[in-house]
Amino acid sequence: MPHFFSNKRLILLMLGVILLVGLIFFSLSNRDNVNFPERVVKDVVGAGQSVFSKPAHFVTGIFDNIDGLLNTYTENKQLKNRLDEFATVQAEVTSLRTENEELKEIIGKEESLRDYNPIQASVIARNPDQWEEKIILDKGSNSGVKENMAVMTAKGLIGKVILTTPLTATVELVSTQNPNYRVSAMVIGGGKNVFGLIEGYDADRKELLLKRIDADIDIKEGQQVVSSGLGGIFPQGLVIGEITEVAIDEFGLTKQAFVRPAADFTLLSHVMVADRTLPETEGDDSENGEDGES
Repeated sequence: MPHFFSNKRLILLMLGVILLVGLIFFSLSNRDNVNFPERVVKDVVGAGQSVFSKPAHFVTGIFDNIDGLLNTYTENKQLKNRLDEFATVQAEVTSLRTENEELKEIIGKEESLRDYNPIQASVIARNPDQWEEKIILDKGSNSGVKENMAVMTAKGLIGKVILTTPLTATVELVSTQNPNYRVSAMVIGGGKNVFGLIEGYDADRKELLLKRIDADIDIKEGQQVVSSGLGGIFPQGLVIGEITEVAIDEFGLTKQAFVRPAADFTLLSHVMVADRTLPETEGDDSENGEDGES
């Protein structure tokens, strides 16, 4: 009896295997439609896949987003480093381009300087306590630089040499507060040249003071101020700046004008020293280290 039941189980197992194999072959055969049991199985399996696939995709998406954020952070960090490098290179290029333009302007300016020989020099030192007062150049007496020689940039006059060594020269800027520092100047652009003296510097306005102009003479804002050449130090025609305001002086006898300098005294790197070939006149004020009156 137990042997019978044992054979019966074996027979049922074999029949089940045969039925399963038959269903598999039947399912794999090329048919245009499926039967009802297959539809039920497919629908159940599809629903189960939907239930499990959506959370799986959601979790996978979260990890993908985290990975993407990490990659984005790394890429942004690399890009920032490259931008920093680019900014450094760009600053160097801008500096070199500015320096090149300044040198070109200086070279172009030399062709019109008929009455003196320009000596090229660079600013090598500047005292913070006298930022608006003095600068030191890398050319001295060995290069032909002497005291009282005018100093300028391609844009305009900046000062004069007051002290030399064999290798350096100290320049006092026209923006100095030295009361004895004067530059003989003239105002042009009004049909008639008007003469005066650059005396003093307004630190608040960052402008030069043009004084000793006859009260009856008409000068206006926007007119250009240049060196007159009458004092024996500064050659004629060096640009000093532009008039921004005209007023009567405190005594009411003469006019004074505020002059915006053509040169930027805060950014001085390449300059020219004017080795003037014209003979200095006797009795001028150059011996006292100042330009004579007009």
